[in-house]
Amino acid sequence: MDEGFWHRRWQRNEIGFHESAANALLIEHFEASIGTPDSRVFLPLCGKTNDIGWLLARGHQVAGAELSRLAVDQLFKDLGIEPEIVDQGALTRCSASGIDIFVGDFFDLTAEGLGPVDAVYDRAALVALPAAMRRRYAAHLTRTTRAAPQLLISFEYDQSLMDGPPFSVGGEEINELYADRFEVTRLASVAVAGGLKGRCPATEHVWLLRTA
Repeated sequence: MDEGFWHRRWQRNEIGFHESAANALLIEHFEASIGTPDSRVFLPLCGKTNDIGWLLARGHQVAGAELSRLAVDQLFKDLGIEPEIVDQGALTRCSASGIDIFVGDFFDLTAEGLGPVDAVYDRAALVALPAAMRRRYAAHLTRTTRAAPQLLISFEYDQSLMDGPPFSVGGEEINELYADRFEVTRLASVAVAGGLKGRCPATEHVWLLRTA
């Protein structure tokens, strides 16, 4: 899976991972667990998620990283915001009041370039990556956000029944990826209504990661 895979998905509008409204698990758990007032929240591989509009409406600041410029252009169009666009090293930063989206390769983003982060919200980033990339991703995310607390949503299902993304990432792997820096707590588990993509039973887990 390379960058071209995701660019093609956006160009063809093959974005089944995009939800038409803010995620129900975000609404239920974010502010109850890590969303302090006026927090700056980082969303890795954010796409054009409606979760950003929800966070902004709640008074949070938002930072995001996204490979596809098409997705970011659609995000700002949906928000009704005209961003200021500047080059920042290998990335392009699209910014407006309360929001900074970094366009390009997530692994080119640095802690200094990103700036302060109070919380991380990962709904569709870790599960979008194949196993070979997930350890590198988790390490880079932790380093870039200076181990900010994280609300992580994952899927778990029989991977033999369906190819990802989203991939099945169970609790054992999440602990392997993060337990060296965080206390990992499962907040909730819910069955995916109708199965994942309507093809196989799946469970969605909500995880809270806080520094130990």
